[in-house]
Amino acid sequence: MSLNGFAQTKGIPFGINICGAEFEEKIIPGVLNKDYAYPSENDIEYFYQQGFQLMTIPFKWERVQTIPGGDFNQENIDEIRRVLLYCAPRNIKVILTMHNFGRYKIADTEHVVGGKTVTRNHFTDFWIKMARALKNEKNIYGFEIMSEPHDMGEFDWFTTAQEAINGIRTVDKKTAIIISGDNYASADKWYQYSDVLKNLTDPSNSIIYDAHCYFDKNFSGRYSETYENSGVDEYTGVMRTMPFVRWLKDNNKQGTIGEYGVPDNDLRWLKLLDNFLKYLSENNINGCYWAAGSRWDKYPLSVQPNVQEDRPQMEVLLRYKKTNPNTNSSLSFLLPETFLFLPNSTLLPNPKGGVYAPASVEKKLKTSKKNN
Repeated sequence: MSLNGFAQTKGIPFGINICGAEFEEKIIPGVLNKDYAYPSENDIEYFYQQGFQLMTIPFKWERVQTIPGGDFNQENIDEIRRVLLYCAPRNIKVILTMHNFGRYKIADTEHVVGGKTVTRNHFTDFWIKMARALKNEKNIYGFEIMSEPHDMGEFDWFTTAQEAINGIRTVDKKTAIIISGDNYASADKWYQYSDVLKNLTDPSNSIIYDAHCYFDKNFSGRYSETYENSGVDEYTGVMRTMPFVRWLKDNNKQGTIGEYGVPDNDLRWLKLLDNFLKYLSENNINGCYWAAGSRWDKYPLSVQPNVQEDRPQMEVLLRYKKTNPNTNSSLSFLLPETFLFLPNSTLLPNPKGGVYAPASVEKKLKTSKKNN
């Protein structure tokens, strides 16, 4: 499934991460519907009524499979299936995301996947069993085999991912497999940490690469600084995701931005989000906003509705329910350049070569702002 292969005039759906099943990470495995919960029908229905047709459901490996290599916990599988069955008649596609960061916790100790305690065979075993358990469900958009792996040490993410792909394809030839980038799936540092992933092979040719992109000062998504102190402007999101978009185009790969979000405390974040989504839309790259779910309380990035009103971020998100790759835009200059300008003031050479000075980026941005 190449990048060119999915460039359809109708576009592909943007979606929402609906959280809850990955909550209370310090309480593992925890008690279902007390410490953690899968999305309720009301949660799903709200976003369905808003017109969204893609939803990501994060879950914890330790809850679905309480012992590495063991049987599945039937309560959790039943809840996952409940979500899928509720979404199916509404034409909602679902991404199932293992929210484990390349680890598995046993007795309060995290073990890196690929080591002696939690092996690559354990990881592959999980995904074979998951693919087999859900093989009759028709509305799975993709299996994201691991969200935000990082600091994997000698147990490189590439090898672990390849073995899981091979395992899934022994029982499921059709469902897309979503591969998160290394280093927390960082979009802006994709070339440095995740370039090797282009060498992954899939007999079904249905890999989707997942990058994450936040816009605060330290790229973490915590937004601990004010807008003024974050060192950003309305084009920060575009600039931070450029390396990933360039990589997809250069390697003819399909990609998505699995997490992005802005707080509700300053309207200027909304303009930044708008430009970011516009850029993705025009390059036919979709994504899922972080986040929603009834267990969020006063989380400033949440788009879970308040009692009487929508969250302010929804005004922007509703403009981007599907990608629109056929729109000419002042942002289009940002993709074809032969050099990428990264947010940490370093220059990253494109494989095609060339020189692209920061000053020329600023000139183009100023021209674009003036034309808007």
